[in-house]
Amino acid sequence: MSTKTLSTQSKEIVKASAPVLKEHGEKVTRTFYKNMFEAHPELLNIFNQTHQRKGDQPQALANTLFAAAVHIDRLEELLPAVKQIAHKHRSLNVKPEHYPIVGKYLLEAMREVLGDSPEVEEVIAAWGEAYGIIADVFISVEEDMYKEAEAPSGGWRGFREFTLYKKKPESSVITSFYLKPADGKDIPPFHPGQYISVQVQPENSQYKQMRQYSLSDAPGKDYLRISVKKEESSGVHPDGTVSNYLHEELQEGDPVLLTAPAGDFMLNERSDRPVVFISGGVGMTPLMSMFNQLTGIGSEREITYLHGAKTPAEHAFHTHLGEEAERMGNVQYAVCYEEGNNKNKDRFVKGTGFIDRTFLEENITHSDADIYLCGPGPFMKAVYGMLKEMGVSENQIHFEFFSPGGTLQ
Repeated sequence: MSTKTLSTQSKEIVKASAPVLKEHGEKVTRTFYKNMFEAHPELLNIFNQTHQRKGDQPQALANTLFAAAVHIDRLEELLPAVKQIAHKHRSLNVKPEHYPIVGKYLLEAMREVLGDSPEVEEVIAAWGEAYGIIADVFISVEEDMYKEAEAPSGGWRGFREFTLYKKKPESSVITSFYLKPADGKDIPPFHPGQYISVQVQPENSQYKQMRQYSLSDAPGKDYLRISVKKEESSGVHPDGTVSNYLHEELQEGDPVLLTAPAGDFMLNERSDRPVVFISGGVGMTPLMSMFNQLTGIGSEREITYLHGAKTPAEHAFHTHLGEEAERMGNVQYAVCYEEGNNKNKDRFVKGTGFIDRTFLEENITHSDADIYLCGPGPFMKAVYGMLKEMGVSENQIHFEFFSPGGTLQ
């Protein structure tokens, strides 16, 4: 953590501001982003504009500010959250010089929303002191991550050019993109479950677009693979700007800029306990990296893969998972389709509708298993709740949200 300490007076003022931030935090953060982007449009090359439009990012920042206020005298308790955010920042190539800009417009947004009075100025002064300390923590943690990313053979800092050498449709909505370094040099090792950032600039976009995609294959290959769902897009809600660009415009042989693998959602490879993967839709991508790592090394752990998809046509990697279950005696695989009646009598289809507690109880046979969960927010909340009802402890469940600020509570 930072070697600087917050004055006692400022600490008390920040803690006392927690209820105000809980009430007005999202308005503060929306104002902050609006004003900052107007003054520094170049930062639009970094931030995910879809998350801005949906309100995910402002809400996530508001939650972070509230947590900082509550824990200001015990910042070490925020370290896990700091590291998770720092992974995202490192992957987006956030730099130390960005922090003073953020601090300036965040404090100005507080003043704009809370009003101009001596009491508010006191709060802003205290938060200015606190922000400096928190920013120093992030800068230090992120610098360590930059050094860690560039240390191994093939490692790098910032952006590196890769070439798309293969596009492979995996389902009606998901395509895999195989990427190799343009310089022909090594690819560094990564942890199964991590992600990379992709930077592109579609023709209809004024700014570069950055998106983070999970690596969907095991490490140790001469390529990095991402598997991307083509999101529905419209003029009103252009949520699929990057995914549509990748599916429709990016061609084999085209260059793509990537940042090095990042993220703290990782397979615990030191564990010898049974492992259960539970995914919904495209949430299977980081779990496929974990699954392929275990099966690729011939792990003797009991492996169960459970997946929920809307239809068979939208289900990626079904053939591969089924073949691995046939090949390896320690692999169990079961699917639940929201729509469809299993006319082809696929033996791996063991449920219809949404994954429910019965499906989980029938297919999770080890009470001590490590469980990895990923998918849409409502899916994850539902499955998490059912696992807890089944007596699964929190420390057995590991999960990843694709959108900022997700919670299972």
